[in-house]
Amino acid sequence: MSQSPIIKCPTCGAPVEFGPQSPHRPFCSERCKLIDLGAWAAEEHAIPGDPLEDELFSGQLPPREH
Repeated sequence: MSQSPIIKCPTCGAPVEFGPQSPHRPFCSERCKLIDLGAWAAEEHAIPGDPLEDELFSGQLPPREH
């Protein structure tokens, strides 16, 4: 059986074994996991989107082509 890869915790950079033995993966701890969640909730992190589609209630949007 191969060993799980070691990755860096996205919050603090601590080494984390990426496998079932690390229940908070990719984070090293519950604390780092909650810090990251708080950053998303405070909108410090965001996934870029289409500014035109951000206006959900705008009646001026052109029809989307599929």
